Amino acid sequence: MQPGAGSGGVPGAGGSASGSGGSASGGGGAAGAPGGAAGTAGAASGGASGAGGAGGAGGSAPVSCPAATLAKGNSNKTLQVGGKNRKYVLHVPNAYDGTKPVPLIIDFHGLGGDGQGESGGSPYPAQTDAEGVIMAFPSGEPGPSGNAWNVGPCCVSGVDDVAFAKSLVSEIAKSACIDPKRVYAVGFSMGGGMSHYLACHAADVFAAVAPAAFDLLEENVDACQPSRPISVVSFRGTGDGVVPYAGGYSAVVSGMPITFLGAQKTFEAWAELNQCTGAASAEDAKGCKSYGSCQAGVDVMLCTKQSGGHEAGNASVAWPILKKHTLP
Repeated sequence: MQPGAGSGGVPGAGGSASGSGGSASGGGGAAGAPGGAAGTAGAASGGASGAGGAGGAGGSAPVSCPAATLAKGNSNKTLQVGGKNRKYVLHVPNAYDGTKPVPLIIDFHGLGGDGQGESGGSPYPAQTDAEGVIMAFPSGEPGPSGNAWNVGPCCVSGVDDVAFAKSLVSEIAKSACIDPKRVYAVGFSMGGGMSHYLACHAADVFAAVAPAAFDLLEENVDACQPSRPISVVSFRGTGDGVVPYAGGYSAVVSGMPITFLGAQKTFEAWAELNQCTGAASAEDAKGCKSYGSCQAGVDVMLCTKQSGGHEAGNASVAWPILKKHTLP
């Protein structure tokens, strides 16, 4: 599989990544594997009410901002985790002044891509820069089909990417004034799979996630047991030729076959995990439907683009939802 210039397609897949609400990630790539999600969220801790009802910051110690001022723009960084030097691009918008805590968004690239490509194609900076939000664009380790994320059955072995993601948040907090209760994961294609996986296995660090062009997997869905209710905003296209909207088998990564649950089943799995009650809403004008009564006030949403391909999510829809949720 080869990364497209923002296409995120695979040879012969014909998937375009024009991006709903923004261009697709420049890292392009297709499949990856998210962590599973089924199992009950009954063990998840109930969140206190807060912004958006997803948990508040009450009782937490105030954040002490680092004295040094970060340079504006993008800078290439490295971080050693698990004996490996991991790369990422740190994005500091002009509106960031380092005097007050701001959110942090980690944006994961597609299969075969890298942080540099994702930083150039992500739809999020256009929505978040004005608020001074810090972003990071990490690079995956080489796998059978190029740079990838380890999400269980696929798509690179011998790497603990959950540990990397958590370490990355801690590392950035050393130099940037980050609100630890407002850290979010987003991603396109396999990067969306990594976002799902972090919701399953790192809900203690990430307040909410917004995966695009990816589903949960049959192979490890039962292992998805978030430590608390967590908001998930998913973006899918009905014409996706790489990750079929209805789900199914994929052998894009050699030796690591996976089976996508499908957009609707993934939506329902997250609703079950978050103990949502009642029926989902009808789709709105942007193709989004959601469960309105979930544990701790979290949001579970699926935004479908009719005839949409393998493309990035709509950041103008995702960001207003993500930012209202904080860790309890």
